Amino acid sequence: MKKIIFSLSVLSCFAFSNEGPKVTTYSYGHNGMEYVARSKNGTVIISTFNSKITIRQDIATKLYKMYINNELENKNRVTICGSDADVTGKCIIKKKDSLTTVDFYYETVEWVLGIKRNF
Repeated sequence: MKKIIFSLSVLSCFAFSNEGPKVTTYSYGHNGMEYVARSKNGTVIISTFNSKITIRQDIATKLYKMYINNELENKNRVTICGSDADVTGKCIIKKKDSLTTVDFYYETVEWVLGIKRNF
């Protein structure tokens, strides 16, 4: 009896396992424009992707300061030290006429409390 139940459970596993592995992405972050700055030279928009809601404004402000000081390069990985966490991510800069967008994609968040989160 035990052999029959075991063989039925193994066969049912094979029968219903036609699905391939399921790939999911991290979807708990927030995406959007965090900071918009206008000057005589044009407009700069700072956008963050997969950001944590508690630190996104702080990181966006520091990104803008780094952009103004010419410390950011296109498609480079950058680390930003915030008040609550240190964030590492990829920065993509796009310019069109007088509009500049700085897109920052979070890759790693190291909280001050010692917790590290990879995306």
